[in-house]
Amino acid sequence: MISGGVTVLQFAALVEHELLLFAGVFFLVGALDELAVDAVFGFLRVTGRVPDWTIDREEGERALSGRAAVFIPAWLEHDVITDTIATTLKAWPHDALRLYVGCYCNDPRTVEAIIRGTGGDPRVRLVVHDRAGPTTKADCLNRLYTAMEQDEQRGGYSFRMVVLHDAEDMVDPAGLALLDRAIAEAEFVQLPVLPEPQARSRWVGSHYCEEFAEAHGKAMVVRDALSASLPSAGVGCAFSRTMLARIADEMATTAGAAGPFSVDSLTEDYELGLRIKAAGGRSRFLRVRGEDGRLIATRACFPAQLDQSVRQKARWVHGIALQGWDRMGWASGAGMGEAWMRMRDRRGPLSALVLFTAYTLLALGTGLWVASLAGYDHPFAIGTTAKWLLAINFASFLWRAGSRYLFTTREYGPAEGLRAVLRIPLSNIIAIMAGRRALVAYVRTLRGAAPQWDKTHHHAHPSTMADRVAPYRRNRAFS
Repeated sequence: MISGGVTVLQFAALVEHELLLFAGVFFLVGALDELAVDAVFGFLRVTGRVPDWTIDREEGERALSGRAAVFIPAWLEHDVITDTIATTLKAWPHDALRLYVGCYCNDPRTVEAIIRGTGGDPRVRLVVHDRAGPTTKADCLNRLYTAMEQDEQRGGYSFRMVVLHDAEDMVDPAGLALLDRAIAEAEFVQLPVLPEPQARSRWVGSHYCEEFAEAHGKAMVVRDALSASLPSAGVGCAFSRTMLARIADEMATTAGAAGPFSVDSLTEDYELGLRIKAAGGRSRFLRVRGEDGRLIATRACFPAQLDQSVRQKARWVHGIALQGWDRMGWASGAGMGEAWMRMRDRRGPLSALVLFTAYTLLALGTGLWVASLAGYDHPFAIGTTAKWLLAINFASFLWRAGSRYLFTTREYGPAEGLRAVLRIPLSNIIAIMAGRRALVAYVRTLRGAAPQWDKTHHHAHPSTMADRVAPYRRNRAFS
């Protein structure tokens, strides 16, 4: 008995009913949101507004239209930074390129690794921050920006564009020339990101494959078509030098910052994309394939351990959903499309709560089912409304699973597409854990704690992975 004659089973069944209604309603809202994105994407494809661009990868060797600076911030990246620099210099042999690689005075192993990676190439500029690390990624990027400005002043020249990459990235040989061409028509250009499938981490490390395949294969395409602001992924993206200077001037005036990157933000790249839209800049998301059918994109190995994956996603949720709400607002007057996309960006904490409710409901329902097998009757019958919610949400789940399979298969093949569906429960668990961690970190900042570069450490580079999965040659029928 609980109280007032209510048995434990009756109380459990009552809780089950309330959780079912809560989760069912919010899952339905999420389903309608995703269905709307699917509808827009389907319309774009049917009407031919999603072009299937193909270029010859040899075009990547053509001369650039102007100077290009590549920023690579690094903290404790001695395991991968050597390979990143070496492969970037090899993939992009352009004389007009200069790599600005930032590190910290208290990270000598990364400094040594950077020097090894340069191979004496004069196009690399090692920038050692005079502050002890880690500060924030934005602070490191601003230090690189200052170094670039100093070089411009000393040399009497200006860069045409600034490209961002992370210390673990493997660039596409055709990527720089493609960005160079596109920056003539926009102030911000983003190429897709393709996480590497990892044979030794089929579940955690590889679950990023389907998330980016769908996000950069559909959601960003829809966002671009709606003329909403495009969030920068922080890698494989280029900014007009003129626009960066304008943003830096605004930041200096409003926040006293020495650069265009928000040092108080955990997702400064995401914010920068939104700031460019607010400043009237043009943004483009480019999905272009080489003649071999493979997407021109940035490839990287994402965290292979559960705790590292949770840490990374918690930073994304904290910076985009929680800090983004505080710092960027809702861009009132920018249109319904912009408001819709920002709402999608900030649904992470609510999604985590709804997913946690759903798994709690699953455990509770299983317990009541076991009790029924033991001879105890279910105290309450599920109502018609709840049954309809269950049916609609189950149909929505099948639709979402099918979509995930298709977009993952397009880039990685049918085997990885099947694994993407099987990884859905793990993806949900990681989202729940990340949402909790993000909320705790956000509350700490509200109480006065400064944001820190709560970064993940990388131990494998795509170019050196012995267990790297062979690249998939897609069927061109589904572009």
